[in-house]
Amino acid sequence: MASQKVLNEKKAVVSEITDKIKNSESVILFQYQGLTVADLSVLRNKLRDVNAEVKIYKNTLLKRALDDLNLNLEGFLEGPNAILFGKDLLEPIKVIADYAKEKERLDIRVGIISGDVADINTIREYASIPSRDGLLTMLAGGMIQYVRDLAIGLNLYAEQLENN
Repeated sequence: MASQKVLNEKKAVVSEITDKIKNSESVILFQYQGLTVADLSVLRNKLRDVNAEVKIYKNTLLKRALDDLNLNLEGFLEGPNAILFGKDLLEPIKVIADYAKEKERLDIRVGIISGDVADINTIREYASIPSRDGLLTMLAGGMIQYVRDLAIGLNLYAEQLENN
């Protein structure tokens, strides 16, 4: 029988996982088997830049935390899994998806996006969305055309008034 100390430690870890999932916009479960320690360090550094982190927990403790949140990831909690917690929605997903393209051994399995379970296809769709800066640039580019057309129209009107 497990001692009370061990049970309390496990409860603390389950509580930590639950809090991290609740406070994260994007949570990605992935398999890291076959990656070197250096590969994981590079991934962690890239994720730290976008306000995200990678943790490795026992699957049984992760399952208990998911049960507390009424989330079902039953078929995905087998083998060595790591879990990404991201404060932002898109950037951590983009970083891990790009890294998964570089490292074929990294296998994204499932995610929790804004509290809802998301399959791999949904994660890929989120990864294909341009970054916030890219979207703002596209918006500005679209708006500048109207300003340019207005300026040309006003210039033509001013020239017409000068000729009359």
